[in-house]
Amino acid sequence: MSKATNIPPFHLAVPVDDLAAARAFYGDLLGCPEGRSSDKWVDFDLFGHQFVVHLGTPVGKVDHGGVDGDSVPSFHYGCVLDWDSWHTLSDKLVAANTDFVIKPKIRFKGDVGEQATMFFRDPAGNALEFKAFKDPSQLFAK
Repeated sequence: MSKATNIPPFHLAVPVDDLAAARAFYGDLLGCPEGRSSDKWVDFDLFGHQFVVHLGTPVGKVDHGGVDGDSVPSFHYGCVLDWDSWHTLSDKLVAANTDFVIKPKIRFKGDVGEQATMFFRDPAGNALEFKAFKDPSQLFAK
């Protein structure tokens, strides 16, 4: 998988209720290398970014908003990957019978900002979006 190289890494910490399940999901399924950890938290290298799961109470009720005909969880996180890495991850998740919130698809097809996107949840219920732009220069295009 590709890692961010042109931008500073972000740091994000989210609550989970099961560290073993988080390790299996982020480490084994998504392929994120594990960094430091304790009995209360685990650092992961999420495609070049510092992502930490902390034992706690996962985000409760999730609301949704409409985007290009889909009901998108309003609280979500993830990464923008290059086109090939997105397809590799998408294929891996499909093969693992992932229960998608929004199945892998192309959004805004033929328009500015055309992108591949998919939404799924981690074992704690946190919503993730991974996306890729056919033309990476359109990341912030209007």
